Amino acid sequence: MLKIGHRGAKGYEPENTLVSFQKALDLHVDGIELDVHLSADEELIVIHDETIDRTTNGKGFVKVLSLQELKAFRINGKHQIPTLQEVFDLVNQGCLINIELKSYEATDKVVSLIEKYVAKTGWKYDRFLISSFDWNALQQVAFLNDKISIGVLTETDLDLALAFAKFIQAKSIHPHFHLLTKENTAQMQEKGLQVFPWTINELEDIEKIKTFNVNGIITDFPNRI
Repeated sequence: MLKIGHRGAKGYEPENTLVSFQKALDLHVDGIELDVHLSADEELIVIHDETIDRTTNGKGFVKVLSLQELKAFRINGKHQIPTLQEVFDLVNQGCLINIELKSYEATDKVVSLIEKYVAKTGWKYDRFLISSFDWNALQQVAFLNDKISIGVLTETDLDLALAFAKFIQAKSIHPHFHLLTKENTAQMQEKGLQVFPWTINELEDIEKIKTFNVNGIITDFPNRI
């Protein structure tokens, strides 16, 4: 059962920062999950929201700010917003990276960056997983490079997610954990899909989901698994 740190180790360090990803590595995660938007100058920015308002000392939409402008703001007074390339370099093949596409526009560039790291730095495709609630973005990933594993995110309809996952030959389904039962987890696995529920933080919930024999758990507290 894979231990996947949500936005790094969000329970311990500010989400989607290099220090949070390092903390996840220090906790011996099997993978990290992160979120990607595109800046005004088309750099891949690791941040969850479409604005910087909640997590930084600045305001504004990520897509209208340049990388240089974004780098000037601070998370918790001291951390910079990282680029996806900076996270790849930090992880340095140390674990799986689950990249959640937050905007369709980022899709092509994420695929290109993965291809570059596979070709030039010795990363393997199986160290990357692209997920999204934007299923059009996932279709684009499948069209661009069928070697990249795809995870279908859903918080509402498991049957629809399963049908789509089969259609694009996804590797995994990433459901909100409240959608899962032991039975539907087994049904998805029987169809060849791995099941990675999110975001499970309470010990009681973690223990319950473990009994469903899911393939991995996405959590803010990786050491609780």
